[in-house]
Amino acid sequence: MKTANRFLLPLLCMGTLFTACSKDGDKPGDGDGGGNKGKTKYIIASAPIASTGVADYLLTSDVITSGAITTQGNGTEQDGTYRYYITHRNRFFSLLYGQGNPGAVTTYNLNGEGKLTKVSNFQSETVQVHTSIGDDILTMKVPRSGNENALMFRIDANKSQIVGEAQVNIVQLAGNGERAHFTWATQAGNKLFAPYMSIKGAAPDVFGTNFPDSCWVAVFSYPDLKLERVIRDDRTSFLGAYFTNGLVQIESGDLYGFSGSSATSNGTPSSTKPSAVVRIKKDATEFDKNYLFNLETASGGHRFASQTHFGNGKFLLEMYAEKGKTSGATRFAVVDVTAQTFAWVTGTPEGITATSDLCNLVEGDGKTIYVGITSGDGSYIYSFDANTAKATRGLKVEGGKITGIAKLTY
Repeated sequence: MKTANRFLLPLLCMGTLFTACSKDGDKPGDGDGGGNKGKTKYIIASAPIASTGVADYLLTSDVITSGAITTQGNGTEQDGTYRYYITHRNRFFSLLYGQGNPGAVTTYNLNGEGKLTKVSNFQSETVQVHTSIGDDILTMKVPRSGNENALMFRIDANKSQIVGEAQVNIVQLAGNGERAHFTWATQAGNKLFAPYMSIKGAAPDVFGTNFPDSCWVAVFSYPDLKLERVIRDDRTSFLGAYFTNGLVQIESGDLYGFSGSSATSNGTPSSTKPSAVVRIKKDATEFDKNYLFNLETASGGHRFASQTHFGNGKFLLEMYAEKGKTSGATRFAVVDVTAQTFAWVTGTPEGITATSDLCNLVEGDGKTIYVGITSGDGSYIYSFDANTAKATRGLKVEGGKITGIAKLTY
């Protein structure tokens, strides 16, 4: 869900499995959803519009390209205000952001009749990073002040329990007097690539930095999570953002990193580098100095906000609609990172106030992504086509604001 400033509020719905709420671990017959294991049902997380400070409702629907559903007397209410979601191994995980305190991890699947059913509920540390690796969900708790150690947890998605953990000193990792604050983590082979931003970690400018013109990626072994090295590039600012995935591996094995050039100091944008895409080639542990895709040039001055991978090197980008801004209104684009092409999307509504940006649904056909968009027209699911760069309006959620979309089989 889009906010005016990513550093101020934990988002209600975070992206999963690198970029979306559905990934290769969620194929028909995968996991233990029960029943026929061939039928599908969509899970839509929605925050009631009529109330503030209340939990999301999880709604289910057989279709999302048309029709309407409502939050009124419908759905499964989540306990706790801030929730983010992960879909892996045909299970839907709802994690409570505990505002620094431990939070519940609630696991759901679909029973034989297609009804959303609670499988388990356990406590875990509140985390800022979550991704999937094999049968694991990897999470990271990253302190912004005080404690200098970031904690990493391996959660077995099939067993819904923590099976391993490690820690890393983020002050030593930054090595510049600030703190390394991980923005996400991405698997590549037997390694974990974890981009981070350098932050001051002290009031009144906790997320500000004196080092706005570099991006860093820490490389860990997996599954033992031992730090191997840090790689750096000075052609753009940090990759991703707080709670925002900015590093994705595509089918070729290459990793592509997205920067919004959104570093600040005392609340003022401070990076002199462009919003851009950088690359780490397959099996490499250095940035490719021969590759830089300047998104500001391609878009006429706009900056990256978040991404979702269609497949085949094509991405749906949310860009900040105002030139040179790193917060505010949203505009969508389709880019091909290998060909370095850029196209604005048509068909989206005017005056977008929120999106499901980090919990979008990738259909898996290489060309379709579903996004929840809230505007003055209401809250709808839109389908985005990678080939035509066109968005088409589908299911409406009445009385709610869509914060996430997923799909399970049963």
